[in-house]
Amino acid sequence: MNMNRGLSRGRWRAAAVLVAGLLGGGLLPAPLAAAVHGAVPGDFNGDGYRDAVLPAPGTDVAGQEAAGAVVVLYGSQSGLSSTRRKIITQNTAGVPGAAEASDRFGAATATADLNRDGYADLVVSSPYEDTTKGTDAGAVTVLWGSSAGLTKGTDLPTPQQDPMHYGLDVAAVSAGPGAMTEVLVAGWKGAVRFTGPFSSTGSFGGSAMPADMSWGSSVALGDLDRDGAQDHVNATYRIGGVDGGYIMVNPEDYPDAPGMPPRLKNGDGLIVATGDINGDGYADLVAGDPDEPEVAGVNGALGGRVLVWYGSAHGVPSDATPVQITQNTAGVPGGSEKYDAFGGGLSVADLNRDGLADIVVGVPFEAVGSTGRAGAVTVIPGRRTGALGTGAYSFTQDTIGVPGGSEEDDFFGTTMAVGDVNGDGRAELFVGAATENNFTGAVWVFPGGTSGPTATGSRMFTASSVGLTQQNGTLLGGNGLLWMI
Repeated sequence: MNMNRGLSRGRWRAAAVLVAGLLGGGLLPAPLAAAVHGAVPGDFNGDGYRDAVLPAPGTDVAGQEAAGAVVVLYGSQSGLSSTRRKIITQNTAGVPGAAEASDRFGAATATADLNRDGYADLVVSSPYEDTTKGTDAGAVTVLWGSSAGLTKGTDLPTPQQDPMHYGLDVAAVSAGPGAMTEVLVAGWKGAVRFTGPFSSTGSFGGSAMPADMSWGSSVALGDLDRDGAQDHVNATYRIGGVDGGYIMVNPEDYPDAPGMPPRLKNGDGLIVATGDINGDGYADLVAGDPDEPEVAGVNGALGGRVLVWYGSAHGVPSDATPVQITQNTAGVPGGSEKYDAFGGGLSVADLNRDGLADIVVGVPFEAVGSTGRAGAVTVIPGRRTGALGTGAYSFTQDTIGVPGGSEEDDFFGTTMAVGDVNGDGRAELFVGAATENNFTGAVWVFPGGTSGPTATGSRMFTASSVGLTQQNGTLLGGNGLLWMI
C-alpha cells in the first residue's frame, strides 16, 4: 500500500482549525477529524447471538462520495458469514437524513440497549453532516434494535449553538433504568451527555453540555468511584507544547472553571477507554498516547505509551500518577522505536474470562520485520497483583494462522473491538486495518480461545467480501486515529 498515493486522492475533507489563546498557549492546527472508537458486537435482532459492526465511513452511496455506511454481520453458532449481513446507509429505509458527499456516516459507533427492550441498539455518527446549524456540524443517529434487527432510527439532537464535527466519537452504556443509561458524544465544540429513559420514538431523559472547552477526539464512560453513576472521560486534541491531548474526568462538574475544566496532571493521550483491570470493583481509566514526546523524559514516551489510572472510592484524582506501559515494559513484546504509535488504537475488555479487563493496544505504525508501518496489536492481560505487562502477547498479519500478509502502510491495528458472536462465552477480537487494499480496509476476527483470542481459525473480511465494491477509500473497520498520528 502506498499511503501517499491514497492520501493524494483527497478522499477526506480537510477541516483544519486553529484555536489560539488557550491557557496562554494554543491549540495546534487540528488534523483531519477522525473518530476513534467502534461499536462492540450487540444482539440487534434478539436471536441470542451478538452481531458484529463493521463501519465503513468512506463508502460511496448512490454516487455521493464518502457518504458512509455501516455493515452488520449477524452472529450465529457458527460465527460470522459475509453473506449474513446488512449494509446500512442514510439512504436505507427508516434511517433519518439522506446520503450526501463526505457525511462519513459510520465514523464512530457504539452499542447499548438504550430503551431496555432486550434488543441492542446502535449509535452511529456522521461528523461531517451539514445541517441547519452549519457546514460539518455533524449528526448522531440511534438505530433501534428489534426482532427484525435494525430497521428504524432517530437522531439525537445537538444543543450546541455552533457545533462542529459533532460525533467525532461516541460512547454508550446501559447500566440500569432511567439516568443509568447514557450516551456521550464528542465534538470540537464540546461533549454532550444524554441520559435515559430513551425511547425508539427519539425521546430521552435529559442532556447537558459539559463545561466550556470540553471538546475532544475521544470519550468514554465508566464508574471510576463505584457510586453507581457513570463518570465521563474526555480526551482533547493536542495542546501546544504537550504531546497527546488533555484528559478530563467529569468536566461538566466545573461549569465555571476559568479557561477549561481541570485535567489529569500526570499524563496525556488521544484515546480513552475504561474497564476493571485489577478486579477491585472500580472501573479503571486507560489512555493511549501514541505521540512522540515533545521533551524527552518530561511527557510521552519513545514509540508511544499506554497510561492506566486505577479507580478508587475517590475516583481518579487529578494529581494521581498513572502506570505507564510501553513496548520496553517487561513482558511486552517488541521494543520501543520512534514512530511505532503504540497506543494508536485502544480497547479494554475481558478476553480470557478471568474477570479482569485486558488492554488491547493498537500499534499501527509498527514495522514487521523489514516491512514498515505494517502494524501490530498487543494484548496486555489485567492483573490483580503484580506489574502490568506480564503475559502480554501480539498479533500481526505475519502471525501463523492469520490471513493475508504484512505490507508496508497496512496499519493493522488501526481499530479494535471485542465481543462474543458465536455464543460460546469466549470473546472474539476484531482488528481493523484502514489502508489495506488501497484504503478499502479490512477487519480480522480472532476466535475466542480458552485463554484468549487465537490466530488459529482467524478470518479476514475485506470490503468487497461484505458487498462494498468501490476500488479505494472505503475504510472498512474505520480510520481510528490514523489521520492524527
